[in-house]
Amino acid sequence: MSSSGRDRPGASRKGMVRVPGGTFLMGSDAFYPEERPVRPVAVDGVWMDEHPVTVAQFRRFAKETGYVTVAEREPDPADFPGADPGALVAGALVFRMPPGPVDLDDWRQWWSYEAGACWRRPLGGGRALDGRDLHPVTQVAFEDAVAYARWAGKELPTEAEWEFAARGGLEGAVFVWGDEFAPKGRRMANTWHGAFPWQYLPASAKHRVPGTTPVRAFPPNGYGLFDMAGNVWEWTSDHYRARHPDPAPRPCCVPRNPRVDRPAGAPAAGAPFPFRVTKGGSHLCAPNYCLRYRPAARTGQSEDTATCHLGFRCVIR
Repeated sequence: MSSSGRDRPGASRKGMVRVPGGTFLMGSDAFYPEERPVRPVAVDGVWMDEHPVTVAQFRRFAKETGYVTVAEREPDPADFPGADPGALVAGALVFRMPPGPVDLDDWRQWWSYEAGACWRRPLGGGRALDGRDLHPVTQVAFEDAVAYARWAGKELPTEAEWEFAARGGLEGAVFVWGDEFAPKGRRMANTWHGAFPWQYLPASAKHRVPGTTPVRAFPPNGYGLFDMAGNVWEWTSDHYRARHPDPAPRPCCVPRNPRVDRPAGAPAAGAPFPFRVTKGGSHLCAPNYCLRYRPAARTGQSEDTATCHLGFRCVIR
């Protein structure tokens, strides 16, 4: 069931941070190809949620509107031609830590499609969300994030808005807090420590297995925004393309508030849905596999994707 305008609580700025506008260098030439080339971009100021949307916030939305997420719906066979109809059951992707080293080119070694997995039960089975109200909501597809944002009187950020906000005023820094991964040995974000995906080195006895942490568990960036690195990937409104556009030929032509409103072409074979940009990395990102808990990092996700490490936050323009 979709939400309606009369169900919205209004575009409250409570729990939001004002991010000033400005010009910055977007992207990075030092890491993954999809982050290139670096180019100047200008964005206007926005109000942004100080942390990812939480389970408690999403629960209120679902309760007031009756909204049913993508992961809770039976898949439409028309969207998956050639698939076994018996295998098309409601569910989502769940991380399962293997007992030892595996082929890092085969994501099936640690991801499993679990029937019944959804935002209420992000790990599938009977494991519900008791005690996780302040954790980021996960197992939300792009459509779900958009529905929540509309209900709240907000929108999803563009990739440029998200990256500018994540940098927190630190021009060109590797991480949202600076260039040193763990200043004075302090962990600055919920990311994977150890050899992914089988060796996990917990931060404390309370965090023995990989998973989300409550929002605000780690220091905010320079704009007062929490979890702009690690914890969960976050949806943006931009369609995904494999590289950034080339820099403007003259300073007067720097793009302002760029957004990618349409996919680059038809979806790839076996991918019936367009891809959107996600940012920020997650608790499953590790240097030996996915060093993407950086403001410049980006990846594309199919709009129907719902996983236990993917969430979102909203903006008001």
